[in-house]
Amino acid sequence: MMTVDLYQNVIFDTINMGIFVVDRDEKVLMWNGWLAKHARIPSQAALGKRLEEAFTAAPSPAFMAALRNTLNYGLPAVLSNALHRAPLALFNVDDIGEDQLPIHQSITITALNTNEGHRCALIQVTDSSTSIKREKMLRSHSEVLKKDATTDILTGLYNRRFFDEHYKMAIGQAIRQKLPMTIFMVDIDYFKQYNDYYGHPAGDKVLCSVAQTLKTQLARSSDMLARYGGEEFIMVLPNMHAENAMQFAEKLIHAISALNLAHLKSKVAKHVTVSIGLSTYDPSRHREVTALIDAADTALYKAKQQGRNRASYLALDTLISHRVGAVID
Repeated sequence: MMTVDLYQNVIFDTINMGIFVVDRDEKVLMWNGWLAKHARIPSQAALGKRLEEAFTAAPSPAFMAALRNTLNYGLPAVLSNALHRAPLALFNVDDIGEDQLPIHQSITITALNTNEGHRCALIQVTDSSTSIKREKMLRSHSEVLKKDATTDILTGLYNRRFFDEHYKMAIGQAIRQKLPMTIFMVDIDYFKQYNDYYGHPAGDKVLCSVAQTLKTQLARSSDMLARYGGEEFIMVLPNMHAENAMQFAEKLIHAISALNLAHLKSKVAKHVTVSIGLSTYDPSRHREVTALIDAADTALYKAKQQGRNRASYLALDTLISHRVGAVID
């Protein structure tokens, strides 16, 4: 039959955390089985040694400072993994080799007063590796969900939801910096006919090819491209003046044509082409900005009317004047 002391020893050595005690001279008085396994130092080898000699590598300065505060002043201390990854040389049992890394640790140091009036320190160590891995998994999962919420699944571009939020910020930035901003509406010509003739899987491949080609034309981190819906894409280019916008639109048209994707049902060419409508907001000239997307959309409709496979520019103030005139009439 086990005695109370034997039960205590069994519990002490089987508990799933490191427990050791050091005296006022920083010598090890107790050293449990968990610690023996993860420090790779048997209890008999650790007992009686100064703490800095008991481990295969000296404890961190932060740990020693916290321990001495406890021994000298009775102050408890907690070393969280967030600030102190591995204060002690403790390793996974299965890790072998020179490049092994200490496990993540959370440490609590508590003052103990002996019957003789001396102060010791109880150190409790838990392995935080599992919780760290779980936190990383949760963070990664959160990032995936965030990406799914703002990314078009097919093309990998930003989606309409992200565009709506980004567009508001881009306008605000243009106003604050007093710099122009140009919107491009890009539409694949006769895409319905392409799907009807080649099938939707082939149509999806065209959407991806066009999306990636448009993306390669963007040179600045501030430029933004999103799938606006169906076969339509939208671009926001800050600090692009009206006089440069049409030239850039022509560059986009040539880049898509250069893909040479067969489109036998197109009425404008034997390969896939795009039509583009664009408009520019210039804070130095325009007070009204809410009609910018409508201006680009109207310009796109005009490009289609003119035969497609082309770009059309509509000045923002022209659309505003037209609306004002329509109201007066």
